[in-house]
Amino acid sequence: MRPEIVLFGDSITEQSFRSGGWGAALADTYSRKADVKVRGYGGYNTRWALFLMQHLFPLDSKKPPAAATIFFGANDAAILGRTSERQHVPVEEYKENLRKIVLHMKECSPTILIVLITPPPVDEDGRNEYARSLYGEDAREEPERMNEVTGVYAKKCIELAEEMGLRSINLWSKLQETEGWQKKFLSDGLHLTPEGNAVVHQEVVRVFGEAWFSAEEMPHDFPHHSDIDGKNPEKAFQQRCT
Repeated sequence: MRPEIVLFGDSITEQSFRSGGWGAALADTYSRKADVKVRGYGGYNTRWALFLMQHLFPLDSKKPPAAATIFFGANDAAILGRTSERQHVPVEEYKENLRKIVLHMKECSPTILIVLITPPPVDEDGRNEYARSLYGEDAREEPERMNEVTGVYAKKCIELAEEMGLRSINLWSKLQETEGWQKKFLSDGLHLTPEGNAVVHQEVVRVFGEAWFSAEEMPHDFPHHSDIDGKNPEKAFQQRCT
């Protein structure tokens, strides 16, 4: 009965239902109006995500999602020759992989609302501090991700959205508008703090609302309790459910 919103991405999406997470906040915003499904896969890049498409978004689905966020790039932007190079995807391939993901979703549902989200910025010092907290003296000396490089991937994400006529959120730029963003919005130089999650939630709600998927304008799935007559409850359900 309710439309579905699918959040598709890497660990930043997978963690979005933790306390203070943007996915949990989105589920609250759309409570009784749409079901929010999290499909986040920690460590995944767009190359690996392509293997999931037929499983997560089958073309013969009788109820495809009404809206979806696609939130990849933090792992694709890992730097070759450093500790996370296994996750690296060249930036042009990253863009084309995103295109393939979008095209598959649109084949699944031509009317689906798709929002592309760029990877967040990277606090390189924060990443190194996190590595030292885990590995001590054995920690890497160079960051495995760099903010400037991630910015190139963010630009390609926005380029694709413009080419395909999609909604997008430039999270890489948005977070850096705030002074002290490194520690305010990022917990380990890459993943989001509750404050960072709040920005993502705010931006997704804004973009959905600017499209045709405003929570405020959507009806509840069943009558509000104040509309139910205690002596004749059937009337309210007959009006709303028939």
